[in-house]
Amino acid sequence: MSIDALRGFDMFWITGGKGVLLALAGLVAKPVPEWLNHQLEHVPWQGFTAWDLIMPLFLFVVGTSMPFSFAKRIERGQVGPGLYWKIVRRTLILFVLGMVAQGNLLAFDLSKLHIYSNTLQAIACGYFVAAIVMLNVSITGQVLVTAGLLAGYWALMALVPFGGHAAGVIEPQTNLALAVDKAILGRFEDGTTYTWILSGMGFAASTLLGVLSGHVLRSPRAPTSKVAVLVGAGVGCLLLGKAWGHWFPIIKHIWSSSMVLYAGGWSFLLLAAFYGIIDVIGLRRWAFPFVVIGMNAIFIYMAVRFIPFGQIGDRLAGGLASRLGSFGEPVRVLTALLIMWLMLYYMYRKRTFVRV
Repeated sequence: MSIDALRGFDMFWITGGKGVLLALAGLVAKPVPEWLNHQLEHVPWQGFTAWDLIMPLFLFVVGTSMPFSFAKRIERGQVGPGLYWKIVRRTLILFVLGMVAQGNLLAFDLSKLHIYSNTLQAIACGYFVAAIVMLNVSITGQVLVTAGLLAGYWALMALVPFGGHAAGVIEPQTNLALAVDKAILGRFEDGTTYTWILSGMGFAASTLLGVLSGHVLRSPRAPTSKVAVLVGAGVGCLLLGKAWGHWFPIIKHIWSSSMVLYAGGWSFLLLAAFYGIIDVIGLRRWAFPFVVIGMNAIFIYMAVRFIPFGQIGDRLAGGLASRLGSFGEPVRVLTALLIMWLMLYYMYRKRTFVRV
């Protein structure tokens, strides 16, 4: 249950949670404290905030669930062509959904099309590599592959010159990862400072860190021991990521290796907290709203791009909100979030779970 709850907790913030928190904070302090605004925005380039954790945590949780989803097939030795086809199929579907969500695929306009530009495509890349590695390499080997991906990406970024620039240049508009994207994607590159192709090594490493956490949860260790291992891994990754950041800065835009470790550290700690509270101590009721979201995470990720929950909420509660003064904004955003959640709850009750 903790995995579904953590997935839902992650999705909660980008499906309305941010607006709710800011609206409620506005009731207590006006203006909203600058530190809170800062933590709820992406950093322009170097550094890391709570908002920057959303995408890495999503990849991490995808990895965490993989040892469970593949467990029966692996234990039965069912790793033939059929399983690999399912991996390829899921990867392609996620990639296409990413093009729909952010790549303007449905605009039917080549001048607006971005082939590789979305979180779902990063998940597709991380999932594909992690699945192949997990099915063919021991757990020790998975640790080594993760380390190799991180070290290999750093080596490329630090040692390979590009486009007339010296090796090791890492600036928003001048770095090897961006140069590779522009060279390969050409006119279909998204025009931002986010990078995708070389960063796929980092996406895979983020997902593999999640896979390793899933192995911990599936291990025969005592529950309290599992929590301790997750906490230890989290603290270790945070320290390593922070230290490596002195040479390879923590930059989410290029998915730097130090960022992978730093974000992975927070992800391990969050998983430890959710697992410890929900599955070890047994305090579950508080997590149910997150579970409802987490059970249909990809569905709602796409739905919020097509269903105007905010406008629907305004239709239902806008008049009331206009009469409530400072309480109007919290009512407005909470109504939109509640409409979205009730739709997911209906699906949950009907056991309708959209999978890819």
